[in-house]
Amino acid sequence: MTVESDLRTGEDAHTAETPTRAGPRDRFGRVIDYLRISITDRCNLRCVYCMPLTAPDLAEGSHLLTADEIETVVRCATSIGFRKFRLTGGEPTLRSDLVDICRRISSTPGVADLSLTTNAIRMPELAEDLVEAGLRRVNVHVDSLSAVTLPRVMRLGSVEKILAGIAAAEAAGLTPIKLNIVVTRDFNDSEVAQLARLTLERDWHVRFIELMPLGSSSEARLSVTNYVSNVDTRARIERELGALQAVPSDNPSDECDNFRVAGAPGVVGFISPVSKPYCGGCNRMRMTADGRFHLCLLNDDELDVRAALRADAPQADREERITQILLAAVSGKPTGHRLADGLHTRGKRMHQIGG
Repeated sequence: MTVESDLRTGEDAHTAETPTRAGPRDRFGRVIDYLRISITDRCNLRCVYCMPLTAPDLAEGSHLLTADEIETVVRCATSIGFRKFRLTGGEPTLRSDLVDICRRISSTPGVADLSLTTNAIRMPELAEDLVEAGLRRVNVHVDSLSAVTLPRVMRLGSVEKILAGIAAAEAAGLTPIKLNIVVTRDFNDSEVAQLARLTLERDWHVRFIELMPLGSSSEARLSVTNYVSNVDTRARIERELGALQAVPSDNPSDECDNFRVAGAPGVVGFISPVSKPYCGGCNRMRMTADGRFHLCLLNDDELDVRAALRADAPQADREERITQILLAAVSGKPTGHRLADGLHTRGKRMHQIGG
C-alpha cells in the first residue's frame, strides 16, 4: 500500500469509520484511541539492538516537531476520540521543553491519561516537575541491573543512575513503576529470573519484551540472531521461581500478558510481538519525532503530518487537514505484521519511530 495516496480527496480514498466518544474505528473494527508521540530521535544511550555507537542517523533539528505543533496534533486527536497519550523517543527527557510539552498535553480537553517511556537517567531532576505538569506514569527501559551486563547491552548506561531515576519517579508518585526489559540472547537472557524476583519485594511491573527486527542495519540483524521467545523466558523464570499465576486484565488492548509469582506484590509481564502477536486488539497509533504517523511498528507505511502543521494556511484549516490525515492513518492501519513472511520495518530503527 502506498499510504500517501490515501490522502487524495477522490472517491477511492480510505476513510475511517465515523469517530465516536470511544475513538475512531479502523477497517478491522478496532477502536484506535491511544497515540504514542516520539518527541526526539536522540538518546543518551546506545543499546545494541537500537542505535550504533557512532554516527546514528538523526533527523535535522528543524524537522522535529515543536511543543506548539505537538499540542496541535493532540488537540486534533482528542477531537476524534483519542484519549490516551504516551511520550517516547529516543530518550524524551533530553527535550529541554519536556515539562512544557507535558503541561500542554495534560491540559488539553479530552486527554484522560499521559505517560512517558524513559531510561530514567534524568528523572531525579525532572520527576516532581513532570508530575506537576500532569504526567501520571512512567515505563523505565532497563535491560539489566547487573553492573557487568548493563554496559554490554545498554552500553552508555549506568545501573546506579537508572536506579536513582526509578527511585525519584516512585517518590514523585509516577506509579505503578513498569520496567521494560528487552531480552537479548547472550546478553541478558540468563538474568530474567533474577529480574522477575524484583516483584517479590516491590509492587513493580517487570515486563519482558521480545526483540523486534527494525531497520536494515546490524542492529536489525542482531535482533534476529539474538531473538529469545517469551515462551523460553517464561519457562526459565518458572524453573527458578515456580509457576506463575495469571493476572486477569479488563483492558482488551493490553499488549502485555500479566502474571504473579505466588505471594508477590508485583507483576511479571510478557510482551510477545513475535511469538504471540497482539495485533487484533491493538488500539495504538504512533507519531515519529519528525512528524509522521507510523501506521504499525513493524511496517514502513507512514503519513506526513509535519507538512500540514507548517502549511501556509489559517489555523482552523490546518487543524482540519491534520485531523483528516490522522483519520486516514487510522483507516490505513494494517491488521497485523508480516514477520513470518520476512517483512518488517526497514526504513527506520526503533529510536526513529518511538516505542
